[in-house]
Amino acid sequence: MTKILTRKSRNRLEGYDYSQSNYYYVTVCTDNRKGQFGEIKDNRMLLNYHGQIVKQQWQWLAKQYSYITLDEYVVMPNHVHGILIINKRTGHDLSLQIKIKSLSSLIGAFKTTSSKLIHQNGLSDFTWQRSFHDHIILNDKSLTKIQEYIINNPSTWDQDENNIKNYA
Repeated sequence: MTKILTRKSRNRLEGYDYSQSNYYYVTVCTDNRKGQFGEIKDNRMLLNYHGQIVKQQWQWLAKQYSYITLDEYVVMPNHVHGILIINKRTGHDLSLQIKIKSLSSLIGAFKTTSSKLIHQNGLSDFTWQRSFHDHIILNDKSLTKIQEYIINNPSTWDQDENNIKNYA
C-alpha cells in the first residue's frame, strides 16, 4: 500500500480495473440526500426498519460474494459509508475460474436488493442517488484515517457534508 487514488471530475478512475484485489472506500447516498434510515441521537445512529434493511444488504455482499470482505461501515440517515475489500485469492477454490464483479457491479447489486426490500416494506418511492463515490485505498495510513472517519461519522453528523442541513 502506498497512496490513495481519487477523482474529482469522473465517477471512476479511468483505465483502472475495479474488479482487482484492493480496499475500496465507498459512499452511497439516497436520492436528494433524503433521510430515510433513522436518526442521530446522542452521537449514535439509531436505525429505523429501512436502515436495518440497508445494513442487512451491506452485510449480504460478503455472504453473496466469497471474494468480498467488509471492513468498517456505517449506515447514516441518508447515506452509507463502507470499506469493501475485494480479494481474488479468498473464498473459492483457486482452480476454479470465477468471475469477479467490478466495484460498480457490486454496489449496483447492493442498491438493487436494498431498494427492492425497502419498496416491499412500505417505502415505495425510495431511490438511491445515481452512482456512488469511491476511493481506492492503497496504504495503511489512509485505511486508518478512513476507518476513524467512518467510526466517528455519527458523532460529527452536524458538520457532515451529507447532512441535508449542510448541503448547498
